Amino acid sequence: MTLLDRAQSGGASTVTDTFVYVTADDPLAEPLLTELAAEYDSRYGTFFGESASVEISRYPVEAFAAPHGAFVLLLRAGVPIAGGAFKRFDEHTSELKRIWTAATHRRQGLARLVVEELENESRRRGYDRVFLTTGPRQPEAKNLYLRTGYTPLFDPALSPEEIIIHAFAKSLDAAPLDVAQITAAHLAALDTRLTPGSPAPAESD
Repeated sequence: MTLLDRAQSGGASTVTDTFVYVTADDPLAEPLLTELAAEYDSRYGTFFGESASVEISRYPVEAFAAPHGAFVLLLRAGVPIAGGAFKRFDEHTSELKRIWTAATHRRQGLARLVVEELENESRRRGYDRVFLTTGPRQPEAKNLYLRTGYTPLFDPALSPEEIIIHAFAKSLDAAPLDVAQITAAHLAALDTRLTPGSPAPAESD
């Protein structure tokens, strides 16, 4: 559990937000997953050849549990206002998933706090780099990752519709990121998931 004291608008008072690690099927996580599914569907519809919310149930609960994964919620007064998760991508790499901020609490920097917490927990679990993907209709997610030191594994000169799956990676230690290796691993992972002409669903911020 991690406590964060945050000043409210105007600086007159502070609120205490708390990071709590739960399982992906914990009732506390239901608002996150429900709103995330609705957001996927509102942004993408059947762009990926299936309901975008199918992504929510793509992985078993165990993928986001110790020792290789984690699922975290940011609570305010006991209510989830943001959250995210990671699972194992490879021996050295965690893959961030389910990055979410409640619609009523956006533009407060909460997504950035969630990403930082997941990076720290990834380090504690022994990972030395982090990987993630987002989609062409989530420019705020793309901007968040660029602002927080992630390296794009695609050509930024291309349009979002040409890129489709926007992959990013970041080193969690002093070693430089092996861009060629993580890009190759990303493409290999896509090859195992995709049927011809059908891109995988993207993650959301």
